[in-house]
Amino acid sequence: MIIKKLITIDERYREIEQMLTLPELISNNKEYQKLIKEYKYLEPIVEKFREYKLTEKNISDSEEMMRDQTLEPELRELAEQEYKEHKTALIGITEQLRILLMPRDPNDSRNVIVEIRQGAGGEEAALFGADLYRMYTMYATKKGFKTEVANLNDTELGGIKEITFNVIGDGAYSKFKFESGVHRVQRIPVTESNGRIQTSTVTVAVLAEAEDVEVEVNPADLKFESCKSSGAGGQHINKTESAVRLTHKPTGIVIECDQERSQLQNKEKALKLLYTKLYDMKQRAQEEEIASTRKSQVGSGDRSEKIRTYNFPQSRVTDHRINKTVYSLDTFLDGDMDSIVDELIAADTAERLKGEQNDN
Repeated sequence: MIIKKLITIDERYREIEQMLTLPELISNNKEYQKLIKEYKYLEPIVEKFREYKLTEKNISDSEEMMRDQTLEPELRELAEQEYKEHKTALIGITEQLRILLMPRDPNDSRNVIVEIRQGAGGEEAALFGADLYRMYTMYATKKGFKTEVANLNDTELGGIKEITFNVIGDGAYSKFKFESGVHRVQRIPVTESNGRIQTSTVTVAVLAEAEDVEVEVNPADLKFESCKSSGAGGQHINKTESAVRLTHKPTGIVIECDQERSQLQNKEKALKLLYTKLYDMKQRAQEEEIASTRKSQVGSGDRSEKIRTYNFPQSRVTDHRINKTVYSLDTFLDGDMDSIVDELIAADTAERLKGEQNDN
């Protein structure tokens, strides 16, 4: 069954390859981008399938040499050794194909909207919120993503009470989706004169960016108000009332956007944020309705859950969901997050694979 599926995928891959050369398709940007996305998704599967077929051929060739009595014993012995190596490789390739063929999170390829909010700890929590924002922007840059701030409420000392920003790029959600939750920091605050270590918290929410067509919004349910920036001020203060406050009456969702110079641009960003929040609410409601939905231990996205501790005295970062600790806090905060993010993805994949096996 898996081979038949892989053959079908290979055929579809070749078909798209041909379609992408057609001039009429290149001029249709929307359809072209859609096919490019599908092509990129199929590419690693096809490459691994071709590796599988080549390994099968190598096994067959080795078997043939082992049966050939005219060969020198040393050559037959070499063929036997290669046969064992190819058989071992085939097991690994088959497992990799199983993972590649798993149903993927439909949101994985989307852009994301990240919200960072000051938690317990006063100014120290706000300062750590700024550290997390810097960490995420540096990580996004390393991954080839672009970031855009929609709303910022900062403090006089450079901390962040609240910030909402977009991460734009194919696959952004797949890299950021495990960041939702409570992030705890343990360090001596710059405001602490007695040198005591303080524990503070910051909450992070990661939302898959929604398309306008995925949620229905009645214009009569929207209330737009102009306002001034809620930040601490300085050279970037919004001196005019170009900032926008959007209220969705049925849900009570309130969104502020203040980073663009024109009210129209802030209004557009506020609407995009509203669509995303409503899409997130819709998804969560669907998950709760389906009692049989299996929630991965690292993929629940519960924003009240303490997921990670950043301990400055010991220079360590601990992710509590996978019991993973790395002793490279400085580089982690500089955006080198793969040591933990990759293991979160691996743990989620293993959990879903186990779930599939239990279902079969």
